[in-house]
Amino acid sequence: MAGFKKFLIQGNLVALAVAFVIATAFAGVVTALVTIIMDLVGKIGGTPNFSGYTPGGVHVGAFLTALIGFIVIAAVVYFFVVKPYEAFKERYMKEPDADPTEVDVLTEIRDELRRNNGRA
Repeated sequence: MAGFKKFLIQGNLVALAVAFVIATAFAGVVTALVTIIMDLVGKIGGTPNFSGYTPGGVHVGAFLTALIGFIVIAAVVYFFVVKPYEAFKERYMKEPDADPTEVDVLTEIRDELRRNNGRA
């Protein structure tokens, strides 16, 4: 029982639960934005739902609707989530410079010794 209690209280489980709740709420926002974009596509193309499209009797309309929806969702996530996050991360979350390795330090010492020997 103690192991189960420890599992429930772990930080990873709580973080995962919070991420799930946030992702569920965010999915609603993405779905609403995709609906708006699909409506705009529908105004251009006549209808946002191509399910009735059957060239030569082959029902490709549902596939086309799903494909366009996927492309729109991917674009929304990329341009409204990924790109702004990358810009934010680059601007505000800069990583500190890495510590020099032993090779870097030894190279600097060698170069400095060479410069000093040239003066003597």
